[in-house]
Amino acid sequence: MIKKYFPHVLLAVYMVEFIIAGVHPYSRDVWYVENGPIVALVIFIVVLYVKNVRFSNTAYALMFVLPFWHTIGGHYTFERVPFDWFNNFFGFERNMFDRIGHFVVGFYALPIIEYLVGRGLVAKKWIAVTYAIFAVAFVAVFYEWIEWWYAELYGGSAGAAFLGSQGDIWDAQKDMFMDVSGAIVSAVAYLTVKYYRK
Repeated sequence: MIKKYFPHVLLAVYMVEFIIAGVHPYSRDVWYVENGPIVALVIFIVVLYVKNVRFSNTAYALMFVLPFWHTIGGHYTFERVPFDWFNNFFGFERNMFDRIGHFVVGFYALPIIEYLVGRGLVAKKWIAVTYAIFAVAFVAVFYEWIEWWYAELYGGSAGAAFLGSQGDIWDAQKDMFMDVSGAIVSAVAYLTVKYYRK
């Protein structure tokens, strides 16, 4: 029963989190701009589900990590999320909450691979894996462009908060690296974990 309704449970939990995190965020402007793409993503996943495009529960679990994570970041702004326990444990001077968020973007490689292989759209699994990694890389680049455009257009504290560089001149490159790293990890898991050996 739980397995059957697992995507519904994830959606319900996300909706509760979204409502709670939407109450008195640090910056309402940042809240809108951070959550707009995520809400669109969740709606897209729901539309696919309604149209009978289904994924494994593992893929759904990984896909919903990003909305859960990003909603928290939108509430506090990413550099202000209380994440000191993690930063201090690994000795990071900056708040790494956003870096982890970029890593989980890469988890979307798994449902892309599942879709391509499951629908027989590719002749070999390695083609699906390569395409999924490249697709995540493209999204990573495009999102960095959006951050840049928003920061240039609006400037001020909202622009800086959305950009989230925290003074790191290589922030965009490191973010893209984390996106692709997450995709590679997801692809390797697909190819090696027994659950996916078919």
